[in-house]
Amino acid sequence: MEAEPHPTRNPSARRGLDRRALLSAAVGGGALALPGLARPRPARADRATRRVVVVAFAGGVRSRDTLGAEGSVPFLEEMASEGVLYTRVRTANLGHFGASLSILTGVAEPRGIRENARGPSPTLFEYVRKDLGLPPGEAWIATSGGTQQTNFSHGVHPDYGARYGANTLDGDGLFNAEFRDMIASYGRPRSVEGRERELLAQMRASLGGGEGAGAAEAAAQLEEYVLGELARGTADIRGANAADAKALRVARNLVAIFRPTLTGVVLQQADVAHGSFNAYLEVVRRNDAALGELWNAVRADPELAATTAFVVVPEFGRDADLNARRGLDHGDGSDDLNYVSAVCWGPDFRSGTIVREEVGVVDVCPTVCDLLGAQARHTRGRRLPRLYA
Repeated sequence: MEAEPHPTRNPSARRGLDRRALLSAAVGGGALALPGLARPRPARADRATRRVVVVAFAGGVRSRDTLGAEGSVPFLEEMASEGVLYTRVRTANLGHFGASLSILTGVAEPRGIRENARGPSPTLFEYVRKDLGLPPGEAWIATSGGTQQTNFSHGVHPDYGARYGANTLDGDGLFNAEFRDMIASYGRPRSVEGRERELLAQMRASLGGGEGAGAAEAAAQLEEYVLGELARGTADIRGANAADAKALRVARNLVAIFRPTLTGVVLQQADVAHGSFNAYLEVVRRNDAALGELWNAVRADPELAATTAFVVVPEFGRDADLNARRGLDHGDGSDDLNYVSAVCWGPDFRSGTIVREEVGVVDVCPTVCDLLGAQARHTRGRRLPRLYA
């Protein structure tokens, strides 16, 4: 089926070793690798895209409540009007954990809803980092679901694994009031600006070349980032979507500061819909606004705007009808559950295009890999059709 035009809608802290050691313990444990400073191999020379942001708008989100309800998600509507909208995306309805993982691996992952183990398939982070020779700082994932979602960073495939995984930040687990107050007891964090920033750069440059200097620079960057997030108020975000909003805020600032090749965001709080349809709609609305902050930060930066692509897709939908609690579950087998809408926006993509052909959430991984010049060797998906201009 041919694509058709889309109707336009207007819709650091510096007080001693103790705090640094505290930060290292808080973000350590193997879940987070320090940003690397080595220059990565360039992405595909025939593409303008150098960076990709993948947002799993997860938690179970129906199309009829987003792009099917004009005005409910104005930022996503605007992104769709400037990019490619896929209206019939087949989901891998395998529980939130497995279905979200399927977006990142390109394989329908039959993982239990409470399972807390890595999958057998490589993630798109592993494919991209290995094939492009990228250092750890070029792949990040911000989540809102606690320890289970750290498994999204990488799988256990023997040819890939942890050495090619993404840095993982759980926004709600790290950027919270308790952690902020504990850090404050070691010295109130504040942003480094002006002359202080210049002196700090000179000090780091004086370390000279080599791995030691790189490690010192990376550690200093990470410390400044974490403390900066606390100072910028990420820990103070409140509301129905607080955990999701933190994940999106963390991603926004990661993209602005580190400019990585690949950034993932996994949301989850729309699942409040089991108990309240109205609360679910509020989370969807708030998540769209937080997504808009991330997207606007990219568009406001000329270099990022010219080189960054977005892919936004739920992991699956919800039932067609309300349950006895006036909420929405995931068990009726309807199209509302099994099909969602995806939006792709970026410098290499078509603009103002609707594709009604059936595709799958498992197609996201091979599409992102192809865009950046990597090969998703073990995926069950395919590259999304009618995407490129």
